[in-house]
Amino acid sequence: MAAVRHPAIDPVLFHVGPAAIRWYGLAYVAAFLLGYCAMRRMTRSWLHITAAQLGDLVSWCAVGVLLGGRIGWWLFYHRAAGAVEPWYEPIALWHGGMSFHGGTIGVGMAITLWCWRNRAPFWNVADAVALIAPIGLFLGRIANFVNAELVGRPTNLPWGVIFPGETIPRHPSEIYEAVLEGPVLAALLWLVWRKLRLRDGQISALFLILYGLLRFGVEFTRQPDAQLGFIAFGWLTMGQLLSLMFAVAGMLVWFSPMLGSRHNASRGPAALT
Repeated sequence: MAAVRHPAIDPVLFHVGPAAIRWYGLAYVAAFLLGYCAMRRMTRSWLHITAAQLGDLVSWCAVGVLLGGRIGWWLFYHRAAGAVEPWYEPIALWHGGMSFHGGTIGVGMAITLWCWRNRAPFWNVADAVALIAPIGLFLGRIANFVNAELVGRPTNLPWGVIFPGETIPRHPSEIYEAVLEGPVLAALLWLVWRKLRLRDGQISALFLILYGLLRFGVEFTRQPDAQLGFIAFGWLTMGQLLSLMFAVAGMLVWFSPMLGSRHNASRGPAALT
């Protein structure tokens, strides 16, 4: 039985005095910088905010991701362990633990507040964020693999990975997720965006639907969280439950009468290529 050994990369890239610069943190920084660059180009065509407003929007989204991801992890995952934490634990980013679902909710709230404050079109902005979100998902999952965390279930497949401290090969579920939630999801979103005449908000809806379905499927290769295990039917994980809820929410948004007007797809992505 062939298997690949995890390269056992140090999760700390380098130190600056007492501060440790980690690959995971670098992934977040790179995602926001690349997302900012992509959205800046969008402001020249179909994104209805100014380039000057963009930096402020990205800052709000960053706060939404970090706080939403941490609070979501605490609510959806960590509290199941029955531990008693101090009052600041839900926002203690330095303790580790992030939830993508929580981060998405946090970003949604941040966009809502930012658009209300700046009188910007919510669905137009949300669509732009949805189109660049796969960048962060891809980099985040690669960082998970570097950290040897969120590992997969045991497998006999030849590309199974033996993670540090283990002797059995496991699915490299982080790599599966990086590919599916990154380039595959991005390609599907941009293809639909370019080919169909959509209403503002439908790309956001499609993001929720596709992410929910892709994540639901890949969870079958991912080791369930130790403190939760399977939450129902002997196979359903918390990640799958939350992903199904995202997919359903996306379908409701897709058909919502509250979405924005239709746009001319030729004015969108064609200007970005």
